[in-house]
Order: sequence, then C-alpha cells, then structure tokens
Amino acid sequence: MGYEEFTIEGRNAVIEALRSGKPVDRLFILDGSNDGPISTIKREARKNDVQIKFVDKDRLDNMSRTGHHQGVIAKCAAYEYAEVDDILAKAKEKGEDPFIILLDNIEDPHNLGAIIRTANLAGAHGVIIPKNRAVGLTATVARTSAGALNYTPVAKVTNLGRTIDELKEQGIWFACADMDGQPMYDQNLTGPIGLVIGNEGEGVSRLVREKCDYVCSIPMKGDIDSLNASVAAGVLMYEVVRQRQIGGARFTK
Repeated sequence: MGYEEFTIEGRNAVIEALRSGKPVDRLFILDGSNDGPISTIKREARKNDVQIKFVDKDRLDNMSRTGHHQGVIAKCAAYEYAEVDDILAKAKEKGEDPFIILLDNIEDPHNLGAIIRTANLAGAHGVIIPKNRAVGLTATVARTSAGALNYTPVAKVTNLGRTIDELKEQGIWFACADMDGQPMYDQNLTGPIGLVIGNEGEGVSRLVREKCDYVCSIPMKGDIDSLNASVAAGVLMYEVVRQRQIGGARFTK
C-alpha cells in the first residue's frame, strides 16, 4: 500500500474527499490561511467532525510528497471505520457476550496495530478509539495488524466517556488497566466486558478511569514498572479469555 492511498494533497482534492465521506483522520492546514477554498475545507471538516491542525509551511512541505499541497494535506484512514453498533451486532451474531477493547488515546501506530491483531485472536468483537489525540487506521496500523483489520471492526467515537456510559446502559461492564488497581486475577472479567487500555505514557485518563467498574493491575515481578501498551492489552485480553473458559465460577458480580 503506497503513501498516496492514505494522504490527499491540494485544495480541490481535499474538498472532494471530505464531501464524498472519505474517512479523513486528520487535516493539516497552513496557519493563517483564510481564503475561500480554505474556508470551505474548514466548514466541511467541522461538518464531518474531522480534527484540524494548523501548522507552518515547513511542516507541510516536509509532509508533502507531491510538492503541490496548496496549504492543505489530509491524512485518510487505510480502512473504513465501523460503528459501535456494528461491534455489538457481531457479538449478537456469534451468540456471545460483548467483548470490546477501548483505547484511551493510543498514539503509536505499531501499538494500535498489535492491539487489533491480539483483539482478533482473543475473540474480541471490536475496538473503539477516540477521534482526537490518538492514532487512526493508518497504513502502518494496517500492516502491523497482519490482516486483522479485515475481520475486527474498529469504531471511532468523539467522546470515549460518553460511549462507555451508553454501553453501560446495554449491560456492559468496564475494566481498565492501571498499576494502582486490584490484581486482575481477583476481578470478575466474565460476562459482557469492555477493556480500557490507556495512553503509552500517561495511562487511562482520570475521567475515563472513574467510569470503569474495575481497575485492574497486572502483577509485576521485574525491575521496571510498566508494560508496553499493546503487551498490557494482550495480557488483560487473555485473562478475559481464561475467565470465560473456566466460567468465572469463583466470581459473582
């Protein structure tokens, strides 16, 4: 997959991409630009809830591969995004309790790709990511997922906390990874479950953590104090798999 598939440069091309509903992850616009076409791009971007970043000319020149960016570059998703309802429908279709992975501002595309790959192998029904301050479905994510993106739906939401509230109304319980939590082996992770994994540096944000029913820690026996985000996600996902297999007999919710 080449660069051009996921990056659109030039005013008319970007306007058409936005109007056609192409999944644009981020829009980079030359700071200070306010002419007619740029105003149209801003309006279409806001209509589609696309994040806009205003940058200087050097940044745009460095990002450009055509040399004709005309002050605007759009970064598009490598894959179409799903809806949260698609993830729930997949669980229903399989006759299984929903098992969803929610990512709180994961910024490294290799981490996101690895998490999607593990989510598929662990039987999760889908992944939810936020629209802002997080990596989207880039070409690197697609490659790192090793094909899992073809099978595991990824939904993009404006507000992760609000999405958790909406899913709670449908009977889903939420557990997040945090070093200050209770050991994951002592938590009930059976039934309809959403696992929340935090940002590589800061972990799960306070507002999101407060919405979770369980705060799970992973036992650490070594000399450093944290796992890579994708590894932590994998460990927690397979604890869910383990508890589902043994039926969670020792737990009551």
